[in-house]
This record gives sequence, C-alpha cells and structure tokens, in this order.
Amino acid sequence: MKVIVVGAGVVGTMHAWQAVERGHEVVHIEREAEARGASLRNFGQIWVSGRAGGEELDTALRARELWEGIGARVPGLGFRAIGSLTPVRGALELAVAEAALARDDAAARGYKLLTPAEAREINPALRGEFDAALWCERDAAVEPRTAQLALREALLATGRYTFLPNREVREVVGENAVRDDRGDVHTGDAVVLCTGAWLSGLVREVAGEIPVRRVRLQMMQTDPLGEPLTTSVADADSFRYYPAYASPALDALNAGQEQDPTAAAHKMQLLMVQRLDGGLTIGDTHEYEHPFAFDTVEEPYEHLVRVVESLLGRPLPRIRRRWAGVYAQCTDTSRVVHRQRVRDAVWLVTGPGGRGMTCSPAIAETTANELGW
Repeated sequence: MKVIVVGAGVVGTMHAWQAVERGHEVVHIEREAEARGASLRNFGQIWVSGRAGGEELDTALRARELWEGIGARVPGLGFRAIGSLTPVRGALELAVAEAALARDDAAARGYKLLTPAEAREINPALRGEFDAALWCERDAAVEPRTAQLALREALLATGRYTFLPNREVREVVGENAVRDDRGDVHTGDAVVLCTGAWLSGLVREVAGEIPVRRVRLQMMQTDPLGEPLTTSVADADSFRYYPAYASPALDALNAGQEQDPTAAAHKMQLLMVQRLDGGLTIGDTHEYEHPFAFDTVEEPYEHLVRVVESLLGRPLPRIRRRWAGVYAQCTDTSRVVHRQRVRDAVWLVTGPGGRGMTCSPAIAETTANELGW
C-alpha cells in the first residue's frame, strides 16, 4: 500500500509514522523546506492533566503511551516523563485543585495534591510562595523544534519513506492523487491532508468551509536557567482554560478572584517547560478574532515574567526568543480533531487545537485504523 501524506507538521509526521509502522510506503509532501508552523512553536508538552474527560482524555492517554514507545526508539525526540506541577494560592484556587482530585478519572491522570515541601522535593526550583500544588504524573515533554526532524530521520532509515520538501500541493486529482506546484502528480492508495492552520486554497476547494478556526498565540524562551526545572509548571490561570477543571469551585474562583487584567485581556495561562539546553519555554496567549495582529506585544511577556519569578523566587534568565504562532482548532472545542473524507481515498485531518503535540500519535493511529491500513 502507498500512502501520500501532505503536511510535515507533527500530525502529518505521525500519520507517516503509522503508515510506515504498518509496512506501507509513504510519500510525504511539505510546502516548506521543513515544517515551520505550530508543531515547532509550542511547548513540546504531552499534556494530559487538563484534558476533558471521555474521548479527549482517552486520546491523550493513548498518545502519551505511544509517545513513550516512540521516544524509546527515537532518542532525538527528547522524550521525558517529567509530570507537571500547578502551584495554587488561596482558598479559591485550592478548592479547584481539590475538585480535580475528586474526578472519577483523577487516578488515570496521576493527580495528587502536594504540600509546598512535597512539591519542592519533586521540583526544587519552585522556591516562591504557594499553598499547595496539583501534581499530574502522566504529563511529559519532547523537544518541539527537533522532534519532526528526529522522526523523519527514523522514517528515512526504513527505506519505505520519501520526503518531498518545497512542494505545495495545489490540487486533488481524481479520487486518490494530488498535484503539486511543480506539476508532479502523486498517486497512492490513500491520501491524508494534514494541513495544519492552512485552511484556505486547497482545503476550501476540496472540503468547503469546515468547522475549524485559527488561533494565534505568543510565547518566549529564555537563556539556560542554570538549574534543573524537573517538571512542567502551570499556574492557576490554566484552571480557567482547560476543561478538566470545570466545576462549581472554578465558578467560585471566577466569581471571587479577578484574573490579572493583562491575563484576562490576552486569555492567558502560564505553561513552562525546560528545554534540553536548560532554557525555559514560557507562554502563552490566545487570540481568536481575525484579522490577527502581525506583531507581538510586550504586556503578556511582562506578565509571564512576573508570574514565573514569583514561582521560582528568583529573577528569570534573559529572554532570547519571542515568537507568535497560529494553530487550527475545531470550533466545537470538545472535538479532538476534524477528520473528513473529501474524496474516495482522500482524507483531511486538521483542527486538534492546542492538543496537536499531545494527541497526534493517537489521532494518526485512529485515522490508520479507520482507513484499514
């Protein structure tokens, strides 16, 4: 069987991985020299903790299992089973953490409420003041800037994978082929369009208007911290963002504790993970209304610096990179991904939202199962 995959972000790369793993030949087409979108501009977090119960959590847990297995075979992914800590302050934030622990699926996530001393045993870098911390054992991390490159190297070594960069697919030809901007036609037994946030042009032609929107974010990365940050770290604003924390306690938090104005204006949460070089990736913001700004603004970065320094109890290293990114998200955010058959043997898979890095291995596995690969 021959599979054509369009788009070399993490969702496309994982579809290629699934096809090759099942013994098939893959031709992988990417319009850039290599992927440059959301798959690189994220935290590299395998983020189980905040996922909605049911299908979303099941997908994240299955993906976490797949990531670990792939990471053992592809060391260049930088897979680390580091877990996460969400420090909380005050009775209202603590009540949300306690409500999370009361969930039926709390054990599957590896939730545990820790004292500050217990949290610092796991992550000594958290020297700031807080009252407790929600631990999620199942969270993990990979290196987003190099993960696709490491996966591609492993795929190339199989002899059943061909990577074609700098080719933009312009047309779906018939029921099982695509034509690129060089005029070459690529025919397969199956075609999977993993176009990320590219929702116009080809996607609109083959699928029409789909229930997927684009979301913009801002993030940053620091110089090396000079010490290990042994877990991912979130702040209590993540409670407002992730569906796992919906509860009467969250309603009370929203009613009784006003969010920082900058965080509210930019729909922010703190997420932070340490890179293998010691630097910290920190974010993020959420912008939903088009047209997006073309520049980054300083207020969110200043807010994140204040929050991080309050948790670390020390100055943040110099910020060496700032960037914006755009990802595709289903407008019905309870849907894990938009998967649509657009021709007899052509499928469109997009819109995982902020779950793309977390869930892509399981999303690709589901596609492969549904298509009978």
